[in-house]
Amino acid sequence: MATRYWVASLPVPQGGSASSVWSRLQESISKQAFDTSLYRFNIPNLRVGTLDALLALGDDLLKANSFIEGVSHKIRRQIEELERVSGVVSSSLTVDGVPVDSYLTRFVWDEAKYPTMSPLREIVDGIHVLIAKIEDDLKVRVAEYNNVRSQLNAINRKQAGSLAVRDLSNLVKPEDVVSSEHLTTLLAIVSKYSQKDWLSSYETLTTYVVPRSSKKLHEDNEYALYTVTLFNRDADNFRTKARERNFQIRDFEYNPETQESRKQELEKLMQDQETMRSSLLQWCYTSYGEVFSSWMHFCAVRIFSESILRYGLPPTFLSVVLSPPVKSEKKVRSILEGMCSNSNSTYWKTEDEGGMGGFAGEADAHPYVSFTINLI
Repeated sequence: MATRYWVASLPVPQGGSASSVWSRLQESISKQAFDTSLYRFNIPNLRVGTLDALLALGDDLLKANSFIEGVSHKIRRQIEELERVSGVVSSSLTVDGVPVDSYLTRFVWDEAKYPTMSPLREIVDGIHVLIAKIEDDLKVRVAEYNNVRSQLNAINRKQAGSLAVRDLSNLVKPEDVVSSEHLTTLLAIVSKYSQKDWLSSYETLTTYVVPRSSKKLHEDNEYALYTVTLFNRDADNFRTKARERNFQIRDFEYNPETQESRKQELEKLMQDQETMRSSLLQWCYTSYGEVFSSWMHFCAVRIFSESILRYGLPPTFLSVVLSPPVKSEKKVRSILEGMCSNSNSTYWKTEDEGGMGGFAGEADAHPYVSFTINLI
C-alpha cells in the first residue's frame, strides 16, 4: 500500500471537458510515468459562496489540515503500539470496511453527513469540531489506560528488583515464618558470595538464636534470601550484629490478609489492563475510520476551494489522486504542468522565478493546485 499521495486539480480549457483532460492525463502518465497510480478524485458541486469567504477559508485550510493529519497519525501510532503489546497481527486499517487507500482512491462524497448545499466554512468547522472531540477522547482514554499500566509496572518492578529492594511477600510462605510470644523469624539478605560465611556464623551472632533454623528461600544474581529464628528479645541485637557483618535484615511481617489483598489487587490490575487495552484498540479502529473519512471530505473541500481561487468561476477543473514513486515525481510534475495552458503556467511560476506565486501551501511552486496526503 502506498503511504503518500498527491491530490491535484487541473484546469479544463474553454470549450473542453473534464473527461478529455482526464483522457490526456491518463495517456501521458501511462507513456511517461507508467509506475504512477492515477485515480479520479470525484468532488460534487459544492456551494461556492463569496470570494471573501473563500479567501478567509483558504487562510485556515493549511493549518486545519495539519491538525487533522496529526490526529490521524496519533491514532494510527496508538493502534500500532497496542497491537504490538497485545501480540495482535497488524491488520489493514479501514473506513466502513474499506481499506484506507481504497477509500481515498475511490472517494465518494457522503451527502447525508455533509450536505453539499452547506457553506464550505460550516463543513470545515464541523469536521474540525469532530476531530477535536475525538482527540480529547483519545487523550482521556490513553491516560486511563496508562494509569493502570503504571500501577502494574510499579508492582512488577517491586517484584522484579534484587532481593535487597524487591517485595518479598510472594517468596515467603506461612510455613517459613515462626511468630509466637517468644520466637520470631527474621529475613536476611546475604550476598551470593557470602553464603558460607552466613551459614557458619549466624548461630553465634547473638546468644538466643535457634540452632539450624536458617533456611534459604530464594536466590537471584546478587543475593540469597535466608530465614533465621530467634527469641523476640534478641531481635534488635541480632540486626545490629548482622549489619556489622554486611548481612541485611529486611523488615517483613507476614500477614495472610495483606498477602491475599495484594494478590487480588494484582489480578484486578492485570484484568483491568487487558480490558482497557482491548477497549481502547477497538475505539481506535473505529475512530481512525471516522477521522480518515472526515479528513478526505476536508481534502475535497480544500481542493475545491483552492481550485476556484486558482482557476475562477464557474468550477471547471479535473481533480485527481496520484501516487508517484520518488524517482518519478519530477516527471509527473512536468506532466501536470504541461496539462496547464501556457498563460496559466507563466502566471503561476514561483516568486523566485519572477511570477506572482500561488496560494498558501504546497501549491506555491506549481501552475496547478496540489497538496500531499501522508497516510503515515
